[in-house]
Amino acid sequence: MSTVTGFGALETHLRARRDAGRKLLVPYVTGGLGADWPEVVRAFADGGADAIEIGIPFSDPVMDGPTIQEASEAALREGANLGAILDALRGVDAGVPLVVMTYVNLVFRNGYERFAAEAVAAGVNGVILPDLPMEELDEWEPTATEAGMETVLLASPLTPDERLAVLCERSRGFVYGVNLLGVTGERTSVAQMSIDLAKRLKATTDRPAIMGFGISTPDQARAAAEHSDGVVVASALMRRRLDGASPEELGEDVAALRTALDAG
Repeated sequence: MSTVTGFGALETHLRARRDAGRKLLVPYVTGGLGADWPEVVRAFADGGADAIEIGIPFSDPVMDGPTIQEASEAALREGANLGAILDALRGVDAGVPLVVMTYVNLVFRNGYERFAAEAVAAGVNGVILPDLPMEELDEWEPTATEAGMETVLLASPLTPDERLAVLCERSRGFVYGVNLLGVTGERTSVAQMSIDLAKRLKATTDRPAIMGFGISTPDQARAAAEHSDGVVVASALMRRRLDGASPEELGEDVAALRTALDAG
């Protein structure tokens, strides 16, 4: 369970680290991928993560690229489900905030109040629901807030300035900047549109702006963080996991990303 608790704790934690001069690092793990997946969470924290994103597998992951889809399908075959993932998190003392990512249909089916209460009880600080439009946020956000869960919103390179301002105001924890158009996945370089979006986010809000989608290497992480507050790294880590990397090896990968970010 995360030892960072209470509504606002995710954003407070990230702001404090950012304001101390640190670039933020949020690695991703697919919940239920391997019996030892909670050890990956601990290894990420030991490797220098500032928060950890945990994917809850869903059968129709519209935002996920081939690697995360493959990881989700493998986890589902191994019997992963929402309840089992939250139960496992109760035993994880990561020491940094935990953010779950899933799709709103799963949350709706489980019941908004039940999902929020059970997730917070398991030590979850925030949630990313990429298919929940901002216009429908009022159906979910009050329940999340009452339970103590921060809802992170995503901004894309095509988000107009007026909408971006509202999105940044309504997001909690941090604003998740989408580096590219399309689904998640590994890329060979950080696109100019990522740099442009990061600059727009920083000009719009003081809330931590963290860039994700397509960041695969320490050099790319450093480049993406140059104009933002930090990065999310997902597909590259899950490709290593699918290829058999141990929690310790994945922790070393995160440590390499941490070193690159610290080097500036």
